[in-house]
Amino acid sequence: MVRPNPLRQWLAANPLRLLPASFAALIATGTVLLRLPFSQADGREIGLLESLFTATSAVCVTGLTVVDTATAWSGFGQSVILALVQLGGLGIVTLVSVAILLVSDRIGVAHTRALAAEVGTDTYSSISRLVRAIVITTLVFEAVFAILLALRFHYAHGYDAWSSLAHGTFHSISAWNNAGFSLNSDSLSSFASDFFVLGAVSVAVIVGGIGFPVLRGIATHRHHWSRWTLHSKLMVASTGVLLVVGFLGFLAFEWSNSETLGALPSGDRVEGAFFMSVQPRTAGFNAVDTTALSEESIVVSIVMMFIGGGSASTAGGIKVTTFALLAYVMWAEVRGDRDVNVFHRRIPESVQRLALTVSLAGVGILTVATLALMVIGDGGLATSAFEAVSALSTVGLSNGLTAEQDGAGQILLTALMFVGRLGPVTLATAITLRSRPNLFRYPTDQPLIG
Repeated sequence: MVRPNPLRQWLAANPLRLLPASFAALIATGTVLLRLPFSQADGREIGLLESLFTATSAVCVTGLTVVDTATAWSGFGQSVILALVQLGGLGIVTLVSVAILLVSDRIGVAHTRALAAEVGTDTYSSISRLVRAIVITTLVFEAVFAILLALRFHYAHGYDAWSSLAHGTFHSISAWNNAGFSLNSDSLSSFASDFFVLGAVSVAVIVGGIGFPVLRGIATHRHHWSRWTLHSKLMVASTGVLLVVGFLGFLAFEWSNSETLGALPSGDRVEGAFFMSVQPRTAGFNAVDTTALSEESIVVSIVMMFIGGGSASTAGGIKVTTFALLAYVMWAEVRGDRDVNVFHRRIPESVQRLALTVSLAGVGILTVATLALMVIGDGGLATSAFEAVSALSTVGLSNGLTAEQDGAGQILLTALMFVGRLGPVTLATAITLRSRPNLFRYPTDQPLIG
């Protein structure tokens, strides 16, 4: 008699458990690899907690660091970090599915549920083609941006052939996956006047963070806006609005700041402001000193980081479509409309409640985490909130508080990155899978609001 596999029974009871279990296993593997002596630079001894923090940040495509990626790790250690970023960005569940597809070209129902949660689709019959498209799209775009950046590093900045290729590949994968890891100690500050590098990284971040369903829709229907799905329309339009708002905000608040944009020529300030508007969408690169940002820019950054990027993408946050949908809900309520209509489509009440749940859950976690950092890290409100939302939304921007954290602070930020990477996906899909019709309804009543 064959004994039942406890692990398989545990996963079969709820396939969504495969998501956190897979990411936790990948983080544990990365931590072990980073603890190896030859993963660390000569003369460096990086502890277990720092290795765990780095592995979590890489797998969760965050970019927050407690040790300098450029100097603390050897070439092998940096390769491990890059591999963790790639696996975390693609999603370990997606990679497992690819392996299954290579063998049988079929995916079981239990595994399909977990995969649907990761890639953002409920069409189980098309999941195989979607997985192939995700992998191919990722590798092609990463290769293109790696070549562009490598050529720029070589011909414009004098890098040798190997260094150009290494830096181009590393920053391409990091940008596409919205990770924010860099092989430079100052991130991209030394390229603050290089429009090509900042532009290429910005495009990679935007396209990588817009979401695979949107890219697939655009590739299928191209310029036929009327044929785009509601999600694609909402995502593209809202992303454009947020980029413009962020650009104008940073341009206004940092133009005269001599420690950030004010130190650059006028033309470079415009480019720098656009780059700054892109990065809080969960990328985490910086071309200016984020510790010198004005209070107004910190507020703009916190809001942008909390919103994040696209669903089923490498970006974090509550997602752009969630925020946009709540804005439409408010507008419909102000107008007194019975229904919430977006681009001539009516939004079901279940989706509205789901958006509200994800948003309020994010606000609740962020509030508790900010208070905890104020107590543990002895930071101010703005500083603690900035760091907390950067970890929870898997952004990676820092105002210096992360590097100052002791054991308790590092553990808190590690947990925030893990929850932020999996939380919205797991929560939204768990609610969707548990939805069921009510057999009865209570009488209505109306409490006072406002």
